[in-house]
Amino acid sequence: MLFQLDENDIWFPDPSLADSDGLLAVGGDLSIARLELAYDNGIFPWYDDRTPILWYAPHERFILLPSELKVSKSMRKIIRSAIFTVTYNTAFQDVISTCAKVKRFGQEGTWITKEMQEAYLRLNKEGIAISIEVWQNAQLCGGLYGVICGQKHHVFCGESMFSLLPNASKLALIYLCNLNKFELIDCQIDSEHLRSMGARMVSGEYYQKILHANH
Repeated sequence: MLFQLDENDIWFPDPSLADSDGLLAVGGDLSIARLELAYDNGIFPWYDDRTPILWYAPHERFILLPSELKVSKSMRKIIRSAIFTVTYNTAFQDVISTCAKVKRFGQEGTWITKEMQEAYLRLNKEGIAISIEVWQNAQLCGGLYGVICGQKHHVFCGESMFSLLPNASKLALIYLCNLNKFELIDCQIDSEHLRSMGARMVSGEYYQKILHANH
């Protein structure tokens, strides 16, 4: 069942009521209050310039528990080489704009519209969204960004990542896991390279349980 949201009334239906593809609601806005409520309930916006705002709450979630992170020998060698520098939340706007520009296989255009970028920049200024940046010779060559959510602010919902050099986004994810700030990282999109790092599919019920844990 698809729910219609009103711009002036900030609420969401129960995530369990989402369609089989995860689509839950349409409409509303991208205000800080609505986005914060969405992510704290396992809901996120995903749409493009051709559609209204669409809100999803998938019945299965592709997640990585930092405690289950797998780092390959080749990545350990790259980390030891110190050819990259990694920073925390120092260039959010550069990261999100690069994520929007990077061409991806089988994808036309981007869902990271100007409206979305502006919304997440507002979240960043509130400390709700953060980025990880990877640099080589003072040039940004990889990174990721996402939203901090959950009852204890212990879940990181990854929105997008990019690599302009091989392994740069992997390094950003490893750094994020090693911060010891998050119990769970929502990777959203299933991919083979994330599976190789320990990511796996879990039920929506499991995800909600972690999201709402208060101890």
